[in-house]
Amino acid sequence: MEIQLSMVVLEVADLDASVAFYRRLGVDVPDPPTDGRPLVAHRMGSGVTLLLISGFASRYDPEWAPLPGRSAQLLEFYVGEDSLVDRAWHDLVAAGYHGRMPPAQTAGPYAAMVDDPDGNVILLTSDEAASPGAP
Repeated sequence: MEIQLSMVVLEVADLDASVAFYRRLGVDVPDPPTDGRPLVAHRMGSGVTLLLISGFASRYDPEWAPLPGRSAQLLEFYVGEDSLVDRAWHDLVAAGYHGRMPPAQTAGPYAAMVDDPDGNVILLTSDEAASPGAP
């Protein structure tokens, strides 16, 4: 059996702020549970689950700390054609999120980058190779 990526887990400082960001991006992230567990999970059409959690790493690794001044992860989100990359980037930047790279044709796909509330770099792309339907 081929190994599969099933989940992307992001350790977040503020769960509510992260939920707001990913919802603005267009991910249908649910509300945090009412039982106090600091996590939300959303299974995407590609089959990969995005899990946002607060306090998990430090609970099990007392030496864990976020990297100061650097992004922790880079996540690529296929948003569709070039105009949708433009729209997503402008919407997120207008909402106050840090725009790292405005939409442009890169050496690869048409793409833009914006930081989520925890400094993870979010790559917005029209690269059809990243589409859930790509082989």
